[in-house]
Amino acid sequence: MCGFVGYINKKNKDKQVIRDMSNKIIHRGPDSEGIYEDETIQMAFRRLSIIDLAGGSQPIYNENKNMVILFNGEIYNFQEIREDLEEKGHIFTTKTDTEVILHGYEEYQEKILDKLRGMYAFVIYNIREKELFAARDIFGIKPFYYANMNGTLFFGSEIKSFLPHPDFKKQLNEQALKTYLTFQYNPMEETFFKEVYKLKPGHYLKYQNGNLTTRPYFNLEFKPNEEKIQEEDLVKQISNEVAKSVEAHKISDVKVGAFLSSGIDSSYIVSILKPNETFTVGFEQNGYNEIEPAKQLSKILDIKNEDKVISAEEFFKVLPKVQYHSDEPHANLSSVPLYFLSELTRKDVTVVLSGEGADELFGGYQTYPESKVITAYRHLPKWLRRLNGKIARKLPDIKGKQFFIRGAENIEESYIGQAKVYTDEEANNIVNDKYKTDIKAKDITRPYFEKVKDLDDVTKKQYVDMFLWLPNDILLKADKMTMAHSIELRVPYLDKEILKLALTLPKEYKIKNNLSKYALRKAASKKIPQEWFDRPKLGFLVPFKDFIKEEKYYNLVKKEFEADYAKEFFDTKKLIEMLDNHYQGKEQTHRKIYTAYAFLLWYKEYFKSAV
Repeated sequence: MCGFVGYINKKNKDKQVIRDMSNKIIHRGPDSEGIYEDETIQMAFRRLSIIDLAGGSQPIYNENKNMVILFNGEIYNFQEIREDLEEKGHIFTTKTDTEVILHGYEEYQEKILDKLRGMYAFVIYNIREKELFAARDIFGIKPFYYANMNGTLFFGSEIKSFLPHPDFKKQLNEQALKTYLTFQYNPMEETFFKEVYKLKPGHYLKYQNGNLTTRPYFNLEFKPNEEKIQEEDLVKQISNEVAKSVEAHKISDVKVGAFLSSGIDSSYIVSILKPNETFTVGFEQNGYNEIEPAKQLSKILDIKNEDKVISAEEFFKVLPKVQYHSDEPHANLSSVPLYFLSELTRKDVTVVLSGEGADELFGGYQTYPESKVITAYRHLPKWLRRLNGKIARKLPDIKGKQFFIRGAENIEESYIGQAKVYTDEEANNIVNDKYKTDIKAKDITRPYFEKVKDLDDVTKKQYVDMFLWLPNDILLKADKMTMAHSIELRVPYLDKEILKLALTLPKEYKIKNNLSKYALRKAASKKIPQEWFDRPKLGFLVPFKDFIKEEKYYNLVKKEFEADYAKEFFDTKKLIEMLDNHYQGKEQTHRKIYTAYAFLLWYKEYFKSAV
């Protein structure tokens, strides 16, 4: 796990600039630095040594020294690809997967991407042709940002690495705030920094002579198996593929550990991996601590478990760092315990496995199944449901209110993913005129729903989450919080072969008897105790709603809401009223409060401080 940054232009060749850019991401690779430069390009690599500790430093060149690569990630099938390339006459000087990608591109051009099994973001520069080729893995596990401004193309693992360059103009993307308030993350291709973009998962980029193009190389398509498949056979297939993926993901020349919560996703991984150590965090408050069940499972499996209890004081103290490392404002509260978990883990291991992706692939979220009552209700005329929904929205928070609101719209209109904080109307009402937009949440989700319009509702939700929630929220925080502590995170569920199988699952093996992730649970039950099989998904629970009912932390948030710079973006009277109502127990608005608060902390880090 590493990081890189670079730029292309025919000016600004001060060597200190690329070093300053590289130093911005030293946390991604503290072990060494490598630089390639010529009259057109400068690029730097930060290395976290995992494989081929002695010979894997980057940049790496091909035999003729006319191509050079920087690579962040791991390729788990690189050895078999290497054998193919050696048979074709390619000569290798290292034992790394990095060099396999480079020779693979020489041989197959962009078709090499079809052969890769792993997580990756990389750039290959053709020195003779002055052409840059870059790609990002199919899930978006590894980040890749780029910007084309003032005659300079920037590219890299983190946006913050662009800041030291004199051609980079730091400007806020005013269009991003409103949609962020709804999704709790930025779902758009353009980031919160104007003219800075994310390369989408499963896409590659080419740049030559000032011309930039991006294209998809992978098409994710759900094709539920229409043939009757025996449950036992399916469970066996899942068991085999997960076991093979875990085996591939543990390849390393350094110690490997695992994150462990109380849920089945990480528990299943740990039961197969059997690492020397697992790592768990929780909070002091009752109901927000998964340490005890994690310790129980570790004891059963005879594995050492390290844990940490996070205090409210520690939580608030680290929030600015969490927003800084996120690059863009991010309001998923679980980023904070993940930050502490990574800090804890780094004391003992450099590589860690985790359970991200299981919910999206196998149908694990509680929002996926709909009750029989609401399914039946949606058969009523649309005009009647809309009328009931309109009335319900004006009611106080009483039992049944959300039923009528949810039932008023079809899934394509109501579902935007695992987080829906502010409605479009609420977001426009809380921001100042400059930040209001006509972009609605369903404008962003519509293209994805269109591609699965003939499939069932559970699969539709999965599809939207695979393209929006997974790369922009779950995997973003996973990468940024672990790399903040120089940890390589690996996610065995997000594997090309497991994906192939998951895309064929019939609906009844995703949700069955009100049990989510049914087929995966059945596979996991052969490895873990029965009580883990039945556990509902919790996620990283964070007692923020309780914290801000304490005067000390209420005042901390209120101070930011009252700051002059907050008035630039928000109707701060409404923010403070919302905070007061929560503090006084009149309503629970903690998610809305945190989403606005996180943005302000991020803005303060990047636009009010010297970064």
